[in-house]
Amino acid sequence: MTEELTDLLAGSRNLVGRSSTVERVADVLRGHIIDGALAPGARLSEEAIGAALGVSRNTLREAFRLLSHEGLLVHEFNRGVFVAKPTAEDVVDLYRVRRALELSALRGAAEASDEAVALVGASVEMGQRAFDSGDWWGLGTANMRFHQAIAGLAGSPRTDEIVRRLLAELRLVFHVMSAPREFHAPYLEQNKEIHRMLCEGRLDEAADRLGGYLDVAERQLVDAFAELDDPRSQAPA
Repeated sequence: MTEELTDLLAGSRNLVGRSSTVERVADVLRGHIIDGALAPGARLSEEAIGAALGVSRNTLREAFRLLSHEGLLVHEFNRGVFVAKPTAEDVVDLYRVRRALELSALRGAAEASDEAVALVGASVEMGQRAFDSGDWWGLGTANMRFHQAIAGLAGSPRTDEIVRRLLAELRLVFHVMSAPREFHAPYLEQNKEIHRMLCEGRLDEAADRLGGYLDVAERQLVDAFAELDDPRSQAPA
């Protein structure tokens, strides 16, 4: 685990606080996965993370177990705890669930609160700022916030929790893309258009647009995993 990540976790210590719980520790770690700070295959040090967050080893181990059940971490006997490495099969399943949740939330958004709609717009603005500054991982994070906000239109805390876990897995998937700018940037304009449709009440049209772009993104990621697994792509030129 890098010194930079240790410092980042130490900055999250106030989120855990004195009344720390396993769930809150897991939420901090999950958040760092969503933000891209923890990459697939990274080894997690109990000592470093426990000291950074100010929690006991038992609490941390319980948080590790919780995140392992979510598919975000794996425990390797006699080696330690590592961030999970997703597969192409994981991509297909993740997108299957995302379609069910996000498209339903968007089609039913006529009852969504003004605050929920505003969060969709805020995520688009976040993406534009990242694009303007050339922060391509930040653009990916903004895109994930966009999809989290889309699901939030349903007004369901359970849906919000499920999607947050899905997006953490999805962030691990995104690491397979060797060119984050080329992958993330085209979706910013589509996010803007979907937000406009949402504000104009064109909900079915917005859901159709989102469904089409989820299809494209899934295919890009599956193809990237296939290329990664192809011995010919790893042969010297």
